[in-house]
Amino acid sequence: SDRVGVHWANITCLESALKSSYLHALLCLVTASTGLTDEQKEFQKVAFDFAANEMAPHMAEWDQNEIFPVETMRKAAQLGFGGIYVRPEVGGSGLSRLDTSIIFEALSTGCTSTTAYISIHNMCAWMIDTFGSNELREKFCPDLCSMEKFASYCLTEPGSGSDAASLLTSAKLQGDHYVLNGSKAFISGGGDTDVYVVMCRTGGKGPKGISCVVVEKGTPGLSFGKKEKKVGWNSQPTRAVIFEDCAVPVTNRLGSEGQGFNIAMKGLNGGRINIASCSLGAAHASVLLARDHISVRKQFGETLSNSQFLQFKLAEMATRLVASRLLVRQAALALQEDRPDAVSLCSMAKLFATDECFSICNQALQMHGGYGYLKDYAVQQFVRDIRVHQILEGTNEVMRMIIARDLLTES
Repeated sequence: SDRVGVHWANITCLESALKSSYLHALLCLVTASTGLTDEQKEFQKVAFDFAANEMAPHMAEWDQNEIFPVETMRKAAQLGFGGIYVRPEVGGSGLSRLDTSIIFEALSTGCTSTTAYISIHNMCAWMIDTFGSNELREKFCPDLCSMEKFASYCLTEPGSGSDAASLLTSAKLQGDHYVLNGSKAFISGGGDTDVYVVMCRTGGKGPKGISCVVVEKGTPGLSFGKKEKKVGWNSQPTRAVIFEDCAVPVTNRLGSEGQGFNIAMKGLNGGRINIASCSLGAAHASVLLARDHISVRKQFGETLSNSQFLQFKLAEMATRLVASRLLVRQAALALQEDRPDAVSLCSMAKLFATDECFSICNQALQMHGGYGYLKDYAVQQFVRDIRVHQILEGTNEVMRMIIARDLLTES
């Protein structure tokens, strides 16, 4: 489709690829494609195919050796996945938020950690495309959409996590530059990426004193902390990002001065849909892994699939997956349409899907018995990779606060 800039020519023998048992099972799982347009089903097939052939075979290696799979992500970008909802005139695919959710769910079945980073990268590219000047858009977006360059989102600080509006990283105006001082914590891609979308304080206390600037790797005064050792998400590096008299041109600001917190929150609304979609993919794959395991594992003279208890567990897992998927897709539509309930729905989707999908993955591990605790079995990696989704992009406790606040302020 020329409209979306997806290079279908790079997809060879798609129909034969769909015959693989792994991919066929993924596509047939309880209503994964139900309600989608023909075009959306094609996006989904391409993403499932990429996940099965380019990601899943390497998922364990990337995790074990903490490899940031740059070349694989660039292959994904050739399919249009580097700037999925960025405008086509600067290299993006121009797809909707629902299209994006469908793609991230499918990719996440191959490697949740890598897909989660791709989702953060997409969020940063969208923020530059939406709030940047034409000069900034033309400078950064094409290379981000092709993933020749990679981006990181810098909001969290050592002393301001959930209370993001209290951030302390300062940006003092000196002539035609801002001079940044401070640090950011838990930054995905930190040190390995090229472009940093940074929230910093240009004014007084509170959200209205925050602005957003783009900082390029190599800028004097920009440095990085040690690589963090994490439970999961090991295919993407995480470091502190440190600013010491780091001079950034005023022209690198996104939006107007004082608009940064609003920009950050708008980015996070989409980010919450993205990370919820990655959770769907992990749960999606884990249901299949559990189903396949109990179909072959024998105890007491018969396969575990003959146990009504495990049949019911599998049915509950599939039901919770479908319910999560429906809520995430509804929230994606609300965000795309800029509906008044979009913020609450994004929060609900992130809360519900990340909680439920972690429970699904954890139950899938339990159904594997002792085998599920071995790194030879993929289910344990999905459990480790998905756990952080209940924390990042706003903790699930904060999601409850947002939803409750919206309910209590309705007239």
